[in-house]
Amino acid sequence: MNPVSRELKASIVQRMMPPNNESVSRISRESGLSETTLYKWKNAAKAKGLTPTNETLPERWNTREKFAIVIETASLTEIELAEYCRTKGLFVEQVEAWRDACMQANGGVAGHANQLQKELRVMEQENKTLSRELKRKEAALAETAALLVLRKKAQAIWGDQGDE
Repeated sequence: MNPVSRELKASIVQRMMPPNNESVSRISRESGLSETTLYKWKNAAKAKGLTPTNETLPERWNTREKFAIVIETASLTEIELAEYCRTKGLFVEQVEAWRDACMQANGGVAGHANQLQKELRVMEQENKTLSRELKRKEAALAETAALLVLRKKAQAIWGDQGDE
């Protein structure tokens, strides 16, 4: 059998992918290529890039696939994005929503990190205050203990003078 041209292979792979989703067995009958070969091409296309692995609904794609679409469409104009979405079986609104989600994901992490930094500073200040108070109370306790010891020694030396 003659080697298949790149153009033919690309068109067959495109037929197997969304939005077309033609069955491998049908394409195999039409083209005369084995189903095994077609499945290898399809899996290779998925492994290479931005073709979603879950061909049912774009809402069921994983985050990696959605992010890949967002990256791929980042530099497209509005018209180019609409054309891209038509060829992939997507809606422009879906891609825009995924883009917003990606942007908010990073902003959320930064905001959360700032909040944690503020909480850390407050807790460090509370820790400092509590440490100072603990030292003061330890000193007062030590002073009280020393006074009690001196009082007992004084009583032992001079006797109990409170009874006289």
